[in-house]
Amino acid sequence: MAEEKKSKKVKPEKDKPGKDKPGKEKPGKEKPGKDKPDKDKPDRVIDASERMEKGYVPRMLRRYREEAIPALKTRFGYTNLLKIPRLEKIVINMGCGDGLKDPKLFDAAVSDMTAIAGQRPVITRASRSVASFKLRKGMTVGCRVTLRGARMYEFFDRLVNVAIPRIRDFRGLSPNSFDGRGNYTFGLKEQIVFPEIEYDKVVKIRGMDITLTMTAKTDEEALELLRSLGMPFRVS
Repeated sequence: MAEEKKSKKVKPEKDKPGKDKPGKEKPGKEKPGKDKPDKDKPDRVIDASERMEKGYVPRMLRRYREEAIPALKTRFGYTNLLKIPRLEKIVINMGCGDGLKDPKLFDAAVSDMTAIAGQRPVITRASRSVASFKLRKGMTVGCRVTLRGARMYEFFDRLVNVAIPRIRDFRGLSPNSFDGRGNYTFGLKEQIVFPEIEYDKVVKIRGMDITLTMTAKTDEEALELLRSLGMPFRVS
């Protein structure tokens, strides 16, 4: 006789506390490595240099090519396009000597510079010790940023058309601030002339020095270049 095999009933195991079943997740938990897209997270800001690679041309660069180059060729009679002066770089320097006593002031200066220039500045340190100022070599004294390419032209556009007209009692920039080699330096007393700075969040009003470095050989050529780009100089 064939023996009948009785099937044994397997009792379902009860879920033990503290252990999750495979394939099931507790509410509020996510698997590692699988992040859900955040709808509230803003998209990544595309830099000006990346936009130039896609065919974007800053407005001030377009003005230089369409208006400044023909005007300079007519004025100085250039026969070679490489001799025509152009903007090479813009250096912004902000001093923050009071940051030695209060580090929050230095952090605020770096934050303001980042908002104005669009890139994080470099920390400048003292090159030597000065006893009368209680300054030691290597101490942080300010921050500096250097702009080139598309970011330089965009900053120059905001500077000429937005920031400089907001200066109080502005009557034009001095045409005598060239260094003799075609570079121009001027100062701003307040950083709040830039629209990127929120007045309610300003910790302290501070100024900055802006240097426009050009390929011009003489101050006359540099002055004509800046005038053709819309720089408002004082009429003497």
